[in-house]
Amino acid sequence: MADALVIAGRTFTSRLVVGTGKYPSHAVMQAAHEASGTEMVTVAVRRVDLTARGEGSLLSWIDRSRIFILPNTAACYTADDAIRTARLAREAGLSNWIKLEVIGDERTLFPDNEALLVATRQLVREDFIVLPYTTDDPVVCRKLEEAGAAAVMPLGAPIGSGLGLQNPNNLLIIKEQARVPVIVDAGVGTASDAAFAMELGVDAVLMNTAIAGAEDPVAMATAMRHAVIAGRLAFAAGRIPRKRYASASSPMDGLIASGSGRRS
Repeated sequence: MADALVIAGRTFTSRLVVGTGKYPSHAVMQAAHEASGTEMVTVAVRRVDLTARGEGSLLSWIDRSRIFILPNTAACYTADDAIRTARLAREAGLSNWIKLEVIGDERTLFPDNEALLVATRQLVREDFIVLPYTTDDPVVCRKLEEAGAAAVMPLGAPIGSGLGLQNPNNLLIIKEQARVPVIVDAGVGTASDAAFAMELGVDAVLMNTAIAGAEDPVAMATAMRHAVIAGRLAFAAGRIPRKRYASASSPMDGLIASGSGRRS
């Protein structure tokens, strides 16, 4: 708990947030969640039947005694649609937390940051805990924080692309200026991407396709769990500085002169 992730006063020991879409079955999703160690999963409100019961309901496959559900407004293309979807999630009893997505382009799935700011301000006024998915733009992230976002979630690369972090320098700037948690959302493809993100000092990583779309989702979930932990530990440990030339691993002091048999 000494290095716990805290968002809006809620504490999580895991820094890996996982999605619920694209799995081959609900059973595989459940096993992957268990293997990942996640304590928060996202659920697309507009793609889930909130009235379904029993094994046919995705929600019944989530252990809500230990996993917090973060509803999201996936597939919303206007601020009004996103706001209505967030309200629906709260009225259905999911949560007053919302992963806010307002998509601006169908091909890239990049967010509409102007609409995102409008929706964030309105939902904050309605006492939602807002976690907006945005581009890796430090200015937009600052404005979202000023609008009341409880965390900012810049993309690493386009959703589902698996390209890894395309602009780590921007993520460093975002983290440097943020006073709320920074969660890298989208673009992670494999464990090294997750570790790299955490080594930058971001607070958490969110992923879905990288796990759900893997040949073995449960094995990949396990790998991601360890990658996030390793990256966080490496960041906390403090890496050595990069140098242009070699630096001997062993100290040179006290070496015996070659061929003399005694110290020079």
